[in-house]
Amino acid sequence: MFAGLFDVKNDRRLSMYLYRLGFGMWLLYLVLGAPMLASFSHYRQDAGVLSVVLMVVGFSASMVFEYFHHPALYEQKKKYLLISYLFLAGVIYFLEFKEKGLQLDWTAVLRWFS
Repeated sequence: MFAGLFDVKNDRRLSMYLYRLGFGMWLLYLVLGAPMLASFSHYRQDAGVLSVVLMVVGFSASMVFEYFHHPALYEQKKKYLLISYLFLAGVIYFLEFKEKGLQLDWTAVLRWFS
């Protein structure tokens, strides 16, 4: 049943499903902010993080397809993949590791790009 679904190299359906699921989680994130759903608001941050993760993984899966079938488009989108990975790493750091004592020296990171 799922034999053709996970052929990321030749089929972009998986990336489209991940995009749609990520967009659905983003809509759920917005809905969970409504006052009438205040009893479920503790799930809002989880829905937001899951939305970002699903969209970045979907973008990565679409990049595999572009690499094999549209190399010029792949080269154009490659920088956005790096930016999305850095954004996801920042979200995970600030939500999970900052309060647990893991300190990141941002000046060292900025020195890499200068």
